[in-house]
Amino acid sequence: MVVLNRIYTRTGDDGTTALGSGERRPKYDLRIAAYGTVDETNAAIGIARLHLAARADLDAMLGKVQNDLFDLGADLAVPERQDKAERLRLLASQVERLEHDIDTVNAALGPLTSFVLPGGTAAAAHLHLARTICRRAERLVVELASRPDEPVGGPAIKYLNRLSDFLFVASRAANDDGARDVLWEPGKHR
Repeated sequence: MVVLNRIYTRTGDDGTTALGSGERRPKYDLRIAAYGTVDETNAAIGIARLHLAARADLDAMLGKVQNDLFDLGADLAVPERQDKAERLRLLASQVERLEHDIDTVNAALGPLTSFVLPGGTAAAAHLHLARTICRRAERLVVELASRPDEPVGGPAIKYLNRLSDFLFVASRAANDDGARDVLWEPGKHR
């Protein structure tokens, strides 16, 4: 259980922050940027959920995703090499659940004939924003994992990759199952 009695500690006033292992790193460190961008993805999803009153199914799926993203942040906050203790790590089963949700949502959608522009409903636009932030988080986590001294668990990268796919199909579902999708028309305004 997490207990937060005191919100400010002043320990970050020197431009560093603590990993879950206690190690201090500069606030611009790639690992900090990676899990900070995961947190940003989570916040964007929270905004999208405010616009999903008519889609309780999507809202419930996104609620699970938000919890998973906190799990992912906790995973990234403690590099595997640093701490041999039992830590919260993202699991393959969370990736599998997300794949199931993608298949479920996508089954109700018509086929696409063009790329989709962010828009349509407010929920869809916010889900597209969350998708692009998620892609940035994925790029940062992949870069982090490419460093020999910065291990990242395999499910973390897979989860972010699937999450951006889920956010795409969820945005289409939020657009009345694709009926309100705004399609790209190449070269239309030349």
